[in-house]
Amino acid sequence: MNTHSAEEVLRAWRESAPYWEKHGHLIRTMFEPITRALIDEAGIRPGQSVLDVAGGTGEPSLAIAEVVGLSGLVTCTDAVAEMLAAAEREAARRQLPNVKFRQCEADSLPFESNGFDVAVCRLGVMFFPDPLASLREMLRVTKPGGRLSLAVWRDAEFNPFFRIVTEVISRYLETLPGDPEAPGAFRFAEPGKLASMLKQAGAANIVERVFNFHIQAPMTPEEFWRLRTETSDTLREKVAQLSAEQLHQATREVQAAAQEFFLNHQMSFPAQAIIVTGERLK
Repeated sequence: MNTHSAEEVLRAWRESAPYWEKHGHLIRTMFEPITRALIDEAGIRPGQSVLDVAGGTGEPSLAIAEVVGLSGLVTCTDAVAEMLAAAEREAARRQLPNVKFRQCEADSLPFESNGFDVAVCRLGVMFFPDPLASLREMLRVTKPGGRLSLAVWRDAEFNPFFRIVTEVISRYLETLPGDPEAPGAFRFAEPGKLASMLKQAGAANIVERVFNFHIQAPMTPEEFWRLRTETSDTLREKVAQLSAEQLHQATREVQAAAQEFFLNHQMSFPAQAIIVTGERLK
């Protein structure tokens, strides 16, 4: 991936940071099942030192901090300063003193080798400019015998939370096929792909599972449309290209298509993620 493309990814996340903080309480609720699955797969327990790579506005770091307790420590990293600033504000609000924050990129972690009991990354590895180098770095800073646990999205076919909006927008704007190896939400959607890369990075005892859950939160179809089009850089750019009439119609179509997933102001989309866990060789 060239430097220009990497800078574009960081720019997009910097611009998205205010929206992720704005919708932080909803995003935390929506993806809480993935957070819990990562904690379980990684075997995180009280007293451990845990590294969260690409922790964004604070999750799963803050949830993990509650698990490891005051005898443990969580280090939340992200490449985007604006994301980390939001995470620090949320940690202070929740009075979690056992979380540290460090701005850095995943392929050049500024930590000594063998320093963490566990390393995790929730829905971040698919956006790394160099995912293989990043996985090697995460293994390097993990203690021998320690676990590395990763979560990525399965294909949009299994995730109507994403698919519904994309299908509607494609009726108004031409969408060209993207590079499957470029950073994007579904870069590792194919089962086995991330597990193979983790093995190539040097991990052992790799386990992969498809994780079925529901993306749930208290919101209306209107609020769903707002959250999706604000938190996604790609969707913000596409929506900006629509005329006022097209935007009005697209909004109505998305809300109509999503209606079946809403009942009494409660959103519930079936969803699938892939969770891959490996161990650092002793």
